Amino acid sequence: MSPTTPPTPVSPTKPPAARKPRGEGQWALGYREPLNPNERSKKDDNPLNVRARIENIYAHGGFDSIDPGDLRGRFRWYGLYTQRKPGIDGGRTATLEPEELDDSYFMLRVRTDGGAVTTEQLAVLGEVSQTYARDTADITDRQNIQYHWIRVEDMPTIWQKLEGAGMTTMEACGDSPRVILGSPVAGISRDEVIDGTPAIEEIKRRFIGDPAYSNLPRKFKSAVSGLPDIAHEIHDIAFVGVVHPEHGPGFDVWVGGGLSTNPMIGQRLGAWVPLEEVADVYGAVIGVFRDYGYRRLRHRARIKFLVKDWGAAKFRAVVEDEYLHRKLIDGPAPEVPAVPIDHIGVHQQKDGLFYVGAAPIAGRVSGSVLVEVAKAAERAGSNRVRFTPLQKLVVLDVPEAEVAALQADLAKLGLQSTPSPWRRGVMACTGIEFCKLAIVETKGRAHELVAALETRLADITDGVTAPIAVHINGCPNSCARIQTADIGLKGQIVTDDAGNQVEGFQVHLGGGLGLDAGFGRKLRGHKVTGAELPDYVERVVRNYVAKREADERFAQWVVRADEDDLR
Repeated sequence: MSPTTPPTPVSPTKPPAARKPRGEGQWALGYREPLNPNERSKKDDNPLNVRARIENIYAHGGFDSIDPGDLRGRFRWYGLYTQRKPGIDGGRTATLEPEELDDSYFMLRVRTDGGAVTTEQLAVLGEVSQTYARDTADITDRQNIQYHWIRVEDMPTIWQKLEGAGMTTMEACGDSPRVILGSPVAGISRDEVIDGTPAIEEIKRRFIGDPAYSNLPRKFKSAVSGLPDIAHEIHDIAFVGVVHPEHGPGFDVWVGGGLSTNPMIGQRLGAWVPLEEVADVYGAVIGVFRDYGYRRLRHRARIKFLVKDWGAAKFRAVVEDEYLHRKLIDGPAPEVPAVPIDHIGVHQQKDGLFYVGAAPIAGRVSGSVLVEVAKAAERAGSNRVRFTPLQKLVVLDVPEAEVAALQADLAKLGLQSTPSPWRRGVMACTGIEFCKLAIVETKGRAHELVAALETRLADITDGVTAPIAVHINGCPNSCARIQTADIGLKGQIVTDDAGNQVEGFQVHLGGGLGLDAGFGRKLRGHKVTGAELPDYVERVVRNYVAKREADERFAQWVVRADEDDLR
């Protein structure tokens, strides 16, 4: 190159363009295009419209006439899921296509907001079970009644009977505002801060069945109670009774709780809400979820992920500025109960009458039992019964002179008002008997476990501050709240000592709500077969009783216990 030739200029290296973050499918940010099959299904047709097709087409044509998009999607908005085909073992749950798992029968949930039914309604629930569900009925931890063996041909008649008694299956499932949990003793408890029943009724009136709120990113679970008895820490939204030092009784607001495979404890918004404004705040929060919730990935579509990413302060600001258009009042946190409130036993109401709480095993009852409970309650002078968030049942308004007779009647039905700690503390999901997601048996396992522990641990009658809760789940989805149980059991296929693949469980220890709010401790590599379960639970409980400190709760002991004592 000639000395007079200027050097070739070198272009400066351009920095790579910043990658635009991928949208999460949030409507409020302009992402309206459906991003997964569930979102496409809801966009194609509002799921609430499926009832007309059930009544006018499918009930006449039978199971084979049902469109797949309705069958495995929109049916849920009316409480219907296909149940598991009998004979399919848990090892095949994740390998089969949905149509291979489907039976031609359905599980049906009846939503009973606040768990509240009259004895007349309870009798109807039982009669529907006897006639159309092979006498099946479970009390769920959502205060619902759940049936099995339902035929689509019978749904018009079932709706006629339920709705004639003032009940519904609308939005009992689906990406919708599901049943609202409430205190089983709302309005009668001597300890409640405020009766949340009017707020539950107003929420139902304004939001349930409204097409504007029937297409949410995922399910929306809510609770309203004047007592901390509704597991408020693990709801999408919860209102818990609290007394404001200036404004009096009202509610503290929690958002973003949930379990399943990504458990999170809800966050307080730090806001106090009066009774008459609960429905307004509920509407604002469900509006935020609908508009800002993540719709791209199904597993991130719960409100807990939005709250985690935003934080409580930003979430509250969006609620106030974009939906309520006013500021909320700051308020105190609710009191934390020393032990879980399960309403079992005999308790005096504030009007001088009594309520009686009784425990079936893991919520398993039957239509015949429900009919007989209704009769027993009426003989005792009551016409009100409640289901609880712990799969229990409560009869309200019992005169003192009738309490003993009612307890005896309930006990004959397998509903004990003075149960053993093991019967009192056990919960279980539907399990492989009917659920397409399940890997192991649960309800039957709970019955066997309770029977074994009542015999083996009969000597442990003192010093335990509360029943040690044993929750049994058939898969990782935690419908039985395994992460917040003293002993949580997550069903999976495990290898026994002989090298066989058998039903078993991963163990979560020391979870809880209230004073022990948090998720259980998992032991690396530790699995328990179904056959070993009674031995295992007995061993851990005896280690706790032998090595605890004075007044030490099970969850506290688990935190400091040696691994050998937990295996």
